Amino acid sequence: TYSQWTFRQLDEEANRLASGMQKMGIGPGRKMVLMVPPSLEFITLTFALFRTGATVVLIDPGMGRDNILNCLSEVNPDGFAAIPVVHFIRRWKSRRFADANFNIVVGNEFCAGAVSYRSVLETGSPQNPTPHTESTDPAAIIFTSGSTGTPKGVVYEHGMFNAQVDLLGDYYQIQPGEIDLPGFPLFALFNTALGVTTVIPDMNPTKPAKVNPRRILQIMDDQGVTQAFGSPALWNRVGRFMSKHNRQFTSLKRALSAGAAVPLDVLKRMSDALDQPDATLNTPYGATEALPVCSIDHRALLHQTAEKTRLGAGTCVGTVFPKTQVKIIAITNDPIETLNEVDELATGQIGEIIVKSPAVTREYFNQPLATRLAKIKDGESFWHRMGDVGYLCDEGRLWFCGRKAHIVKTASGPMYSVCCEAPFLEHPQIYRAALIGIGMDQQQTPIIIVEPEPSHFPKNDKQKEKLIAELRAIARGNRLTEAIDTFLFHRSFPVDRRHNVKIHREELTSWAQKQPTIASGLSRR
Repeated sequence: TYSQWTFRQLDEEANRLASGMQKMGIGPGRKMVLMVPPSLEFITLTFALFRTGATVVLIDPGMGRDNILNCLSEVNPDGFAAIPVVHFIRRWKSRRFADANFNIVVGNEFCAGAVSYRSVLETGSPQNPTPHTESTDPAAIIFTSGSTGTPKGVVYEHGMFNAQVDLLGDYYQIQPGEIDLPGFPLFALFNTALGVTTVIPDMNPTKPAKVNPRRILQIMDDQGVTQAFGSPALWNRVGRFMSKHNRQFTSLKRALSAGAAVPLDVLKRMSDALDQPDATLNTPYGATEALPVCSIDHRALLHQTAEKTRLGAGTCVGTVFPKTQVKIIAITNDPIETLNEVDELATGQIGEIIVKSPAVTREYFNQPLATRLAKIKDGESFWHRMGDVGYLCDEGRLWFCGRKAHIVKTASGPMYSVCCEAPFLEHPQIYRAALIGIGMDQQQTPIIIVEPEPSHFPKNDKQKEKLIAELRAIARGNRLTEAIDTFLFHRSFPVDRRHNVKIHREELTSWAQKQPTIASGLSRR
């Protein structure tokens, strides 16, 4: 069974909620944490809070308890709109949240120190006096996943959200009346702004790699879904199921995937499952601080860039969105105050990726040093340093070569993760590969850690030696990887909790240093 609301019902409920919140004292200057699962209430509360003029604080529940508590403490919220367990933690950690006086509970009529969603709704009126907001006023604080460091609160202004909606809608030609299934909850908010129906999937949004493909496909068939967003981990799971059972998407016209590069085998399986001749799988590139930046579809990836990717040229992330600029600059970890200080690189040279657009954010919340390291001033606007490395090709497409933090610095030069891992992914028994470096900067030893397909994990030393010999032969056959001589096997890579796809290479490095063959080599040094 399905519950549903019309846009009119959503509009009226958001107005009533906003009016009731204003009577509570929620308005401009208030920071309100929203921690509610994907639901009608999640969407309504978001727009209701926008209509009060308050700043919505959105924290990914998948980032882990300690990170969540630290992020919440950093924001020092004025209140919570959340499910009961969150309010229990708020009361348990009351010293951390001493200023959280405006609290709404969702899913329970009674919760100490909070009023119920229904009560707020009943005290509100349909005519909500929405306060005037400027495009530069804060609308939300959205935390990064923290996949390569501590999560940081990204300050979004109302104008930035407007720019995102316009860029995405225009580029993908998204039309009112389309039906979308968002595998990442925040994308439901774009749908509402674009006049697109949202179908909330039956899944745990923090575990897309564990999604049940049958449930996803049933919902898509029942509701005639025309667009769907999911991480590569979700499409890997769904695509394998489609391939095994010879299924196709009957109504899907547009699929999107982001969070990390989509593996070529996932693209191929999804391509085979797209039934409509003009249907596409698009892979937008961006970050919490700068979204969207580039996009490319599955046809271009499979038929124009795949062979270069296999050889180690990196992953093509496509052409730049309108009103968006991309530059490649010399890699540095130092702050860059103004654009005049950058050393811009020529076409084809690998360097640090920086981006400027109406959707690029200006600062992190209450973190001036992080802001200084990530932003480059250009007149009245800013460029964002993506923390990624790559290059622009002669066709004007952007190629992604990995994270700046994951460069392995050897005596013979830098090695880039995405470029060096690609050749090993061509081995039919290998699911994932990760490049790490052991040792001091500029003198690191490159190591490849592989995660074989579960059915192909070596069962004994003989199988292990055979697979290592095959991987070593791959390494010798490519100038990018010929220096790699050490290979380790890992049963399941640690990945980010948001998209289940970004490899935690820092954790893998710590794990590798404890392995007997590596530990003995380090002790000899």
